[in-house]
Amino acid sequence: MQQRHKFLSLTVLIALLTACEEEPAAGARGGFGGPATVVTQPVRLQHIVDEIDALGTARANESIEIRPRISSLIETVVFEEGQYVDKGEVLLHLEDDEILAGLALAEANLEESRSLYNRSQSLADTQAISASNLEQLLAQVRVNEAQVEAAKARLNNTVIRAPFSGRVGLRRVSPGSFVNTSTVITTLDDVRQIKLDFSVPETFLTVLSEGMDISAESLVYPDRIFHGTVASIDTRLDPVSRAVQVRAIIPNEDGVLKPGMFMSVDLKRDRGELVVAPEQAIVPEGRRQYVFVVVDGIAEKRAVQLGRRIPGFVAIASGLEAGESVIIEGSHKVRDGSAVEVPGQAAAQGQSGPDRT
Repeated sequence: MQQRHKFLSLTVLIALLTACEEEPAAGARGGFGGPATVVTQPVRLQHIVDEIDALGTARANESIEIRPRISSLIETVVFEEGQYVDKGEVLLHLEDDEILAGLALAEANLEESRSLYNRSQSLADTQAISASNLEQLLAQVRVNEAQVEAAKARLNNTVIRAPFSGRVGLRRVSPGSFVNTSTVITTLDDVRQIKLDFSVPETFLTVLSEGMDISAESLVYPDRIFHGTVASIDTRLDPVSRAVQVRAIIPNEDGVLKPGMFMSVDLKRDRGELVVAPEQAIVPEGRRQYVFVVVDGIAEKRAVQLGRRIPGFVAIASGLEAGESVIIEGSHKVRDGSAVEVPGQAAAQGQSGPDRT
């Protein structure tokens, strides 16, 4: 029995000695305790331009339907269809005979009430008229003044003018037609610049900004690109599509763009030169992001702040500089301060060494 115990003890001792002799050899081959083999890629600067494609509808800068403010007959039509008119220019006249007669009556009543008030005011000093009666006469004067102003306003409404400069559309009435406040006489559009409305997904909200340059194309003019700028961004998102409405302004001095045209929009925002790293290099831990930077064969774990993602890469807001090498394969095998081996770099160093012929 004692010989058997001695035999087992000797066997265990031989096995331990053998393991100790083989361990350094395994480390030399990159096994346990040796440098981990990884693949790296240098961080670089890249010129980043944010680009968004969208579909939009062209609208006039200002657009209204011309309607009368009173009911009357059309006396004369001054404008021509498609004519460009300036702000305040007369478009048509409505019949005003009845309104002129009402104005004349109101002015006559005003003149009579003023004369009566002036005579009564001279009698007030001798107390021939009471103060209350004098106040009633003054109130009547003010009522008649208001009636005169109302008659003048009705008279002004018989002349329809352009509220802003623009181009009139088709004429929908004729001289002698009876019109009321619901009758559309024509349209007026200011198309010297076009409002282009389009929707952008909420994921691009950080890219959008007022003053951002856009380019737009229309199927009507396939060989022409129209340039403009973002004028405003809606304060709310559509709860169904999760998109925000954006309005851009496009100059249209030659008038080739018409309200209602369908246009494709391309938004670009130049972010300049940014530091970008491969997506494979990012190591997420909770809410923080890290990379392993290789410096002189040692892996350094470094926290980074990410920016906008582009296909295959991610912009680095802080934490890295251009030219640094980051691990893109094998990061799961290393820790902060671990020794690493990059096969490509070793081969390159061997080729660049002195010639030993």
